[in-house]
This record gives sequence, C-alpha cells and structure tokens, in this order.
Amino acid sequence: MKCGPAFRRWSVTEMNAGANIDISGLSCPRTETFVRPLPSIKATTPAGRIVALASLSPAIPDRLIGNALAQSLHSETGDSVLLVEVDNAGPAVSLRDFAALQPTLNGEFCFPEHLRHGEGGFKRLGVRMTREPGELSFVKPLLEHFGSHFRFVLLRIGADVPVQALFECLADSDMTYLFVRQSSDALYDIDLLLREARSQFNGDCARLKTVLCLSAGEGARMSSELAKKIGGPLHAFFHDCPSPGVGPETQANAPSKALGADIRRLAREIGGCRIGLALSSGGAKGLAHVGVIQVLEENGIEVDVIAGCSMGAYVAAVWGYGCDGQAMEKLAREVEGRWGIWRLVDPAFPPREGFIRGRAVKRRLQRTIVYTLDRAVFSSGDLASAVLASVAIPGVCAPVVIDGEAYVDGGIADPLPVDVLEEMGINRIIAVNTIPTPAYMRCCLEMEHEQEALYGRRHNFLRALNRQVNYFAPGNILDIMMRAVHGAQLRVAEESCRHADVVLRPLAMDAHWYEFDKPCKFIAVGRRAAEEHLDEIKSLVNKRASSYESEAAYNQLAGSA
Repeated sequence: MKCGPAFRRWSVTEMNAGANIDISGLSCPRTETFVRPLPSIKATTPAGRIVALASLSPAIPDRLIGNALAQSLHSETGDSVLLVEVDNAGPAVSLRDFAALQPTLNGEFCFPEHLRHGEGGFKRLGVRMTREPGELSFVKPLLEHFGSHFRFVLLRIGADVPVQALFECLADSDMTYLFVRQSSDALYDIDLLLREARSQFNGDCARLKTVLCLSAGEGARMSSELAKKIGGPLHAFFHDCPSPGVGPETQANAPSKALGADIRRLAREIGGCRIGLALSSGGAKGLAHVGVIQVLEENGIEVDVIAGCSMGAYVAAVWGYGCDGQAMEKLAREVEGRWGIWRLVDPAFPPREGFIRGRAVKRRLQRTIVYTLDRAVFSSGDLASAVLASVAIPGVCAPVVIDGEAYVDGGIADPLPVDVLEEMGINRIIAVNTIPTPAYMRCCLEMEHEQEALYGRRHNFLRALNRQVNYFAPGNILDIMMRAVHGAQLRVAEESCRHADVVLRPLAMDAHWYEFDKPCKFIAVGRRAAEEHLDEIKSLVNKRASSYESEAAYNQLAGSA
C-alpha cells in the first residue's frame, strides 16, 4: 500500500486489523492506544501559549517558516518567544536530559546554556525526541516548563519526527498548524493523520489548522480535495514557498515578500493581534473605501480580515482578490462620466422583484477578479454571486438566488459588519462608515435648500426636468427607497461603530448614493478621512498587549542566555 513521505511506515491495514498498530516502527497493542480530548485553551496566567508547527512533507521549508514566524511573533507582540526545533537526531537536548534536571530546577529554566539568540529577538532551542520507551511521558512537563518562562512557545516539528512524538506534541499544544504541499502523497498523509487524530482525541480536531504551501506561481489546484479531507475550508495559504529540494542554508534566508506577508498574518493570529477592516454599505459613497485602502497600503498597514456589506462587500472582494487601491481606482473610473453608470444598469422587465437585474454588476466583478486569480484563493463558493446578493438593494435590484435561497442586500440587517469580525476573534477593528447620521443629513438638506434659493428658477426648472427622465434623481422612487433603507441602517450602523476601535466617517455634503459617475470625489473623501485618523490607526496596529509573564524570571533567563 502506498504511503506519503511523512508517514512511510504508518500502515492503514494494520490500524484496521485489530491486533497491533504500527506507527513509525513502534508497535503497541490496540488496547493501549491513548484516547483523550485536546486540552482546553490555557489560562492567560501563568502559562504561555504552546503552538505546534507540523510539516507533513520534507518539501516544506519548515526552518524558514519557523524562523520567520518566531521573528514576526516577537515583532508583532513584543512578548518573549521560544522556537523549539523538534527533531529525532542531532546535537540537541533530549527529554531524558530534562527528566534528570526537573527535580532540581526550583523555578529556573532547564537549559540556559543551550539557548540560542534568533535574529529578531526570539530564543531558539533544539529538542531531540526519539522512540525510546517512556521518553514521551516527559513531553507535557517539558512544554509546561517552557510555557512558564515564555509567552509563546513554537514547536517546529519536522517530517522525520516519530508519529507518536508528533501526537504527544499535538495533544499538549493549544493549537497546531499542519503545513502541506499539493500532491497525492499530501492528501494521503493528511487523511491518515486526521483519521488517527480523531481517534486519539475523541474527534476533537478543531485546533488542527491546515496551511497549504504553494510554490512561486503555483495555483491552488487541489484546495477542494484537501478541504474534503479535512472536513472544511483550508485555514490559510503560504505563497512563494521555496521549491522542493531547497537546502537549509537557503531556508535560513528571509522569505519573499508574499510569503513574509502570509507569515506575519499567521503571527498576528497566534498573538491575538489581528487587524480587521469593516466596510459599510452606502452605494456610490462606498467608493470612499477605495481611498481608505490606498492610505493603508501607502503606510504599510496590513489588514488580516476584511468584511463588507453591499458596496463594501464589492470593494472587499476586489481587494481580497489582489487588486490594490490604485487598480481599484482605475476600475472605478471606467464608469466615470455622464453615461458610464449605464454600463452597470440592466433593467428588469417587468419589474416585479426589482428595477435592475444585477447581471451587469456580476459580469463586471467576474471580469475584475479573473485577472488576479493567482493572487488569492477563496475556500469555497461563487464569490461573484455572493457579492451580487450583498449589493441587491431590496426593491431596486432583483433578489439573487443561491442554492435555492433568495438573497438581497444585507445592509438593513447589518450595514457595517463589525460583529462578523468580532465573531472571528478579531479584536482590533477599523470601521469605515459612509452612512450619514441624522444630524449630518439635516445639514445636507439645509444646504440643498440654500442652493435652490441661490441658483433661481432656471436651476429649479432643470432639476424638475431631471426628475421626469431620471429614476435616480432626488425625490424619485429609487431615491425614496434608498432614503428609507438608509433610515433603517442608521441606528444599526451606529451601534456597530461602538464596537470598533477606530471609526472613519468619509462623508461629503454634496454626495449622493447614485453618483457612481464621480468616483474621484468619493475616493478623495476616503483618503482624507484615513489621513486624519492615521496616527490613531497606527497606534492601534502597534499596540502591545500587556504581558502576563514574570519580568524577573524573564530577565534572569535573558541574562543566562
């Protein structure tokens, strides 16, 4: 029977036979197989967080990933980080060495003379785990010892580590990331690992996160097959990973720009400091989101998760697929001018469910994202249909049917999806709200009345004529419906703003929801709002959570290292 490279001696036939289980050459009776739930997330005091990094293939650049992740984690959080390099051979300390020292430690770190300084402020320690009888019983005490001295402990587990040692590390870790490549062997290996993990951990594999490593220019051609194996979407993608066969010397170098960004994002997830961006609905006013994104990009502010509603969902989808702020401005300007907006209007006859079918919007989104499919991968579903449903304004656009269910714009129920980010565990949220408050709307109305009095009869005549021929004109049915929608959104959006850390309000007095032909005006408003709050945004991004570790213990450890 064929086996993947990481588990060449893991026999499925023997696992199902009933007598013995052969795991990496270590046989044991089936009745002795340990079955236990994964431990609960450790308390914030006094233990640190243990995170396992398991490579299921020798083709994974595990040294490069481990070094860069430890460096990024220390940089993002400012806390102490220990990178434990777990191997089955080499000049490293062993579990038996710890067993001999444990009774005499008295709160001191076990191997201060073996600690090495990693570039970027973290510490490094090699630990050898073999198949010697009784050795694995010291894994849990050793990890608890590491956690008492460091805020974060990363276990880099190579593909050659015995499988029982791997599972012991998984059982005693708070979270595990499984790094895989795209191959039939990878599918086979992860299927075996997850099958055994479910057996040993009573089916609790929620903290086993699969990360697909892609080479430069490689697309995620097997993501759906991997998703089926793990029973859900892939957790993350690492782009531009070195090709198979790259040696340790090259792996020790800095990662590429794309891989570095992916690693920093994972570091912020581990450190609990991910940045989320919530984009509101608002019609053409939502083009201000593009200006906000441009300012974030220009200042090197990385966003980990983005959630949007209606126009915010459109911008979020295009940005998530790889279009930067400048490219999105170019796309927005394609409908600039008097007649450009009509490219997005496909009237519905008869208008029983809405005046606009929305197919032109969907085609435009599909044309936009097709050029950047290699830049990002979405786990499942038809993104264009999902975004079209989010921009289908009730009464204006016909509902969008997905899997037999009719969907319309979610702007009334959740116009600013801050709660979506909170449910994902994001605790640093930037909200961009283009929905005006009642006071702001009153000011706009007063300004319109002043302009009418100033311009005189000729302006009023042209305004009345425009209302006769333009369904989008102020006072016509579509405008009245949108005003009603905005009225329903006000309180919901304001309540969402209270849950965000930074709130941007890119509003303009002379702005209307239907002015898609004037994108530059809204983009400029978005840029101005972001620039005015730039210091506040940077403070949020660079905020350091208070560390709970003992400063005295850490200073003593640093001195001995």
